[in-house]
Amino acid sequence: MAALFNTRITDLYGIRLPVIASGLMWLANADYIGAAVNAGLMGFMTAASCPSPDALRDEIRRCRQITGGKPFGVNIGIRKGEKEDQRITRIIDVIVEEGVRFVETYGYSPEAYIPRLHDAGIKVLHKVPSVRFALKAQSIGVDAITVVGAEAGGHPGTDLVGTFVQSVVAARKLHVPLVVAGGVGTGAHIVSALALGADAVAIGTRFLVAEEIWAHHKYKERLVAADETHTALILQTLRKTQRAFANEKAKLVAELESANGGDIDVLLPHIAGALGRKAYQSGDYEQAILSLGQSVAFADRIEPIAAIVARLEAEARAALSRLEGLQPRPDISAMPTMLA
Repeated sequence: MAALFNTRITDLYGIRLPVIASGLMWLANADYIGAAVNAGLMGFMTAASCPSPDALRDEIRRCRQITGGKPFGVNIGIRKGEKEDQRITRIIDVIVEEGVRFVETYGYSPEAYIPRLHDAGIKVLHKVPSVRFALKAQSIGVDAITVVGAEAGGHPGTDLVGTFVQSVVAARKLHVPLVVAGGVGTGAHIVSALALGADAVAIGTRFLVAEEIWAHHKYKERLVAADETHTALILQTLRKTQRAFANEKAKLVAELESANGGDIDVLLPHIAGALGRKAYQSGDYEQAILSLGQSVAFADRIEPIAAIVARLEAEARAALSRLEGLQPRPDISAMPTMLA
């Protein structure tokens, strides 16, 4: 099928649709990312989900087999500290050695790693929760930026500016290709984001019900039954705001924050990432903090990612048709009469 849109992001990644399948902690493996790429998107597997650099190398090679050689990316969380720097350096070693062409970063600034990545011909997409961080990322030379709105699952920052507002502000202030995220779950959202000045959207929550996501079927069924009200904001006392599934664990964490003023020692046993992995494996979705955005409202069935993407594209075409139908038609009666 011919490309529906041509933007700076579709050109940058050589993709058919202006959609990024963002890294999902524990879940964005070769099966998911490979399927996203084969459906015409760009996808980023999460390096942090792999227990070692060698495991990441194996996953990269497996994804390359799934895509038949089509390019994909790796998601790297940037944290501070000597051990973290060593960890990131080893990840980049693998990425460079394996010929990965694209990297998505988030967390702290990737400035220290950009020269090496660029020297290897790797394009860097940096994800931020607000425009002020986007401007900093632009100044250090990233190739594209994702700006995340308050509706997003995971960590939407402390400013909590909605995607609708943030998209326009970002488009006006940035000159690098812009991806927007947060609450994106339909093809109409894609059209809207492009109209607001973005070059693409990033999607996470909407893809959680894809068959290629390895999480337990019971968890996916719960997401299908959920709506836009089934998320909660937690960890604001730590200034690490997270939008998560509004389950029993999120309720407990909110209560502990209220009673203990954000004591990390009290909260840590309940927010540890390993609990999330176990919940995805077992389907016991009440007993872990599981990132979830408000676009869960549109995750209405479990199906292959190719089917989800096909629906997104059909919805985008319908949105464009609706806009065309709203165009004023010429007033024939006001046109000058042509004499024979």
